[in-house]
This record gives sequence, structure tokens and C-alpha cells, in this order.
Amino acid sequence: MIENLEYYKVFYYVGKNKSITAAAKELMISQPAVSQSIHQLEKALGCSLFKRTSRGMKFTAEGGLLYRYVERGVESIDLGQQRLKQLQHLEAGEVRIGASDMTLRFFLLPYLEKFHEQYPGIKVTVTNGPTPETLEYLSDDRIDFGVISTPFSPGENRSDVEGATSSGRIDEKLNTAAFVGKEGLTYFPVAKIEDVFVAGRRFIQYKNRMMDFADLEKVPLILLEGNSSTRSYIDGFLSDHGVTIQPEFELSTSDMIVQFALRNLGVGCVVKNFAQEYLDSGVLFELRFNSVLPKRQICVVSDDSRPLSIAAARLLSLIKESGGNLR
Repeated sequence: MIENLEYYKVFYYVGKNKSITAAAKELMISQPAVSQSIHQLEKALGCSLFKRTSRGMKFTAEGGLLYRYVERGVESIDLGQQRLKQLQHLEAGEVRIGASDMTLRFFLLPYLEKFHEQYPGIKVTVTNGPTPETLEYLSDDRIDFGVISTPFSPGENRSDVEGATSSGRIDEKLNTAAFVGKEGLTYFPVAKIEDVFVAGRRFIQYKNRMMDFADLEKVPLILLEGNSSTRSYIDGFLSDHGVTIQPEFELSTSDMIVQFALRNLGVGCVVKNFAQEYLDSGVLFELRFNSVLPKRQICVVSDDSRPLSIAAARLLSLIKESGGNLR
């Protein structure tokens, strides 16, 4: 292989222009420098690549063969440089995000709208899944960052989470146990969420009544399936309060829980945002308890051991700059 690849670049421009003078002008070097580069390349390859004619430089058979390969290489490099410039100027690229239905709908969506308005050439891919799956996607490098809800794993220290969220001290204690063995993962909280139990007219006897969490053992419950941070949190919280539940229905989405509650099939447990419309209209009501179910956090998590793409870093900056307040 020729050590000085610049010779091939000169060869390409001479062949493209069929002129040493035109090649020198395009390369912004002297004509003798172009001639010398062609001479050195021919010497290294052991064959003539051009012959001079009245119409300029013409390929020899060997030169024509070589040019077909060099042309593809040089043009691929040029295309790569153009593509890189597009990425650097956020005219192209891709952002891969992991999010649940809840974090996408009630936090991430306005950021994606604004980001798309500013950078319409960037492709955004959202992989939908509960928090445990999102963390797996991040570890497997299938997403650039995730938008998840606490708790991050079923085995974490819930008392730390409750103490941190109720006092606002979320920097140091928020689900740090979830990151054991996951070096490089960092996160920051962006919004608070509130879990509520909601019901319709069939359960009107519970409206405006102060209940104990143990009362939930007496009513048909509608909960999310087990593989979610929400279900993990509710199960753990109730267990810590000595309450054992056997849900009547276990559903895959919070929207379906609300629909089941609207049809009086049981008492549904959802993040309050999902039921807010029906709570405001009075079709559903929120059950009240004599103990507080602490609010949780929506967090953005990324892997600092891998560099983010320029596009992903820009979207992450947009989220940080807003302080989680974009609506």
C-alpha cells in the first residue's frame, strides 16, 4: 500500500479534470507539486497512469482501472465529511430514547415537539417500555438515554426514596441502590408524579371517607402488571404497611386501568395525570387515606461511559436547561 495517500487524492483530481493545471487549481497547490505526486505514485506502483495528449491527460489502461476504485474512495470520503458536517450542525442524525407510556406522555412529549421544530432533519426513535426494560436498553446501548420513573429496581431501599422525595433531598438518595453494578450510569430528576387510587359510582361509599390502606384488601383492585416501577413501588409501599393485595385485574397500560375504573370494575391505581380529566369532571373520585403515599420522580438516566451523539447531547441539554418545566 502506498504510504502517502495524498498521491491518490492528486491522482483523482488529475483524472477527474483530465488536466494537471485544473487539478492544481482545485487542490490549491502548484503544478510541479501535482506532477511530482503523479510521478511518485507511478514509481511506487511500477506502471504509467497517464499519457499526455493534445486534449489533456488521458488514462492508460492501468490508470483507468485504478481510477474506478480511487473515485469511489475519494467520493465516499467527501460524502462522509459532508455527513459529518450535517451532524455537527444538527442538520441530520438520530436520537434514541427509552420511555414508558407515562414518562413519554406527561413529560417527554413537549421536548420532542420543540426539538423537532428546531432540528427537523434529526430522526428521533422512542423505544417504549417500563423502567426495568429501559435500563436494560441503556446497558445494551440500544438507546442514548432513558426517561424513567422511580423506583429504578424492585430491590432498592424504598425508605431512602420516601425520605428523599418527601424532603426534596433528591440529589444524593434517590434510588442510588438501583445503580449497583452499573458503572457510568448517571441520572437527574426532572418532575414529580403522584400515585392515586381512583373509583367510580359503584364505590361511592368511600368518597370523602378517610381510609386506611388495609381497606384496599376489601375492594377489587385494578393495577399495572408486575414489570413496572409503578407496580413495584405500590406493592412495596403497601407491604411495608402490612397490607397484602390480590388485584382483580392486572393490565398493561394505565389508560386501560382508567377505563376499567370508569366501568366500575374496581378501584384503579394510576399516576394521577392519567385520571385527572375524569377527577376534574367528577366521573371518578380519589380515595383518601390516613397515611401519605409519597410522590415519586421522573428521572433522565444516561451512560457516561459512552459518548452521546451530538443530537442526543443537544436534546439532553434542552431538558436540563428547562429544569423540567417545559409544557
